Amino acid sequence: MNEKNISIKNIIIFIVAILVMLLIHFLPAPKPLIRGGQEIPLTLPGKTSIGVLIFCIILWMTEAIPFAVTVLIANLLLPIFGIYPFSKVIETGFGNTLTAFFLGVLALGAAFVNSGLGRRLTLILLTKIGTRADRVILGFLMVGTIVSMWITDVAVAAMLTPLAVAILRDINAEPLKSNFGRALLISCAWGPLFGGIGTPVGCGPNVLAMQMLQKMAGYRLTFGQWMVLGVPAAILLALVGWILLLIIFPPEIKKLPYEVEQIREELRKLGPLTSVEKKTLIIFGLAIFLWLVGPFIKSRNILGGFPYSDEYIALLAGILLFLPGIQVFNWKEAEREISWGSIVLIVGGVALGMAVYDTGAARWLAWVLLGPVASLHPVLRIGAISLVVGILHICFSSNSVTGVIIVPLAVTLAKDLGGNPWIYVAPAAFTMSLGFILVTETPTNVIPYTSGYFSIKDFGKAGIIMQIAAAICVMIVIAVVGSVTGLYKI
Repeated sequence: MNEKNISIKNIIIFIVAILVMLLIHFLPAPKPLIRGGQEIPLTLPGKTSIGVLIFCIILWMTEAIPFAVTVLIANLLLPIFGIYPFSKVIETGFGNTLTAFFLGVLALGAAFVNSGLGRRLTLILLTKIGTRADRVILGFLMVGTIVSMWITDVAVAAMLTPLAVAILRDINAEPLKSNFGRALLISCAWGPLFGGIGTPVGCGPNVLAMQMLQKMAGYRLTFGQWMVLGVPAAILLALVGWILLLIIFPPEIKKLPYEVEQIREELRKLGPLTSVEKKTLIIFGLAIFLWLVGPFIKSRNILGGFPYSDEYIALLAGILLFLPGIQVFNWKEAEREISWGSIVLIVGGVALGMAVYDTGAARWLAWVLLGPVASLHPVLRIGAISLVVGILHICFSSNSVTGVIIVPLAVTLAKDLGGNPWIYVAPAAFTMSLGFILVTETPTNVIPYTSGYFSIKDFGKAGIIMQIAAAICVMIVIAVVGSVTGLYKI
């Protein structure tokens, strides 16, 4: 299809999206739902906010307009329909501390990759796993999982893929014919996806979920509290993913035809830690330390009024990278590496999500989409929410988009059913960044796919099983950790 035809197609999709939105706006409100003897009405502003949301969903699914631009249009539509004043739209989204958080975190991630620290850490970890084929696959999964707890999934996939391809070329593994090649390259996508749920900074939508949880339910989740569930879930997913890959794609070789010494030689070529790597490592370590111990220090009033919020720490660490005498990289390099569109999409999406929540539309939608989940045992609800979100992710092909839509519904369901809201938001928050079925669900999948060692069918075959397994893993972790720690009562 040529450029002119694509342009015409996108114009038609845009017009259809507007017409669907207007149709929903002008339709009469449906009769209230009756749940547990209570009426759950869909107000006129709520109905219109759903119209704006569906307008966005049409454009997000077709990619007729860039994701970030679509959410900006939604921010302009909310005042036009009288749902929110424009000042509140900006205050809710762009006036949000999320902006500062992502500026800092994305700068840290860019420094980690640009400094060469990411490649060095990957090679160090690979020297520890040996050259058995099954251990190499496990090694790539674990490296991806551990590293992506702290930097973006896409960056980790971009670091691992060239290393995996180099190994496969060394052993003359043929693309689309080698099971070892399939498993190894898919592990370059799965590992980063697993690790992304481990910490709040592992994936953009994680903090989006934390912010919405606080705004909508008044529940302040700390960095450490997220990790109590996120890290065990990520590690369990990596181990289950490893077993599944070995079963679905049994490697045709038992051992690589060379020794760990060759990987050590690559490491030696890098030489000792450079000055830039050392500075990046220190700043990164400082940020992680403050994120983990900040609440403890703050509770004892150490350093007086120092603001230990996750957002403040992220921005502080990001700024340190540019200070004279430290300067890990310059601003022009940062501009190229930081995904500004992701920041706009996430902070702009907060306003849309809050509008759907404040108008009561989230409550109505929660009972329409997730209503059947309410009749299940509390533990099974966790797995069901995870599975539903995994299916929705296929449609939206974006972690942030899925989060904007699903987190308000999970919070609303939690408030209606009672209990700890994090129990319902956690499975949604974890699963909205786990896109296993379609290669196109996330750029993290696309990077290893471009190597040519696995097909879309290969990825989907393994991904369907992994998506179901992920729902079960998340359910088990939340239920077990909740019972053992007493922090999360099911």
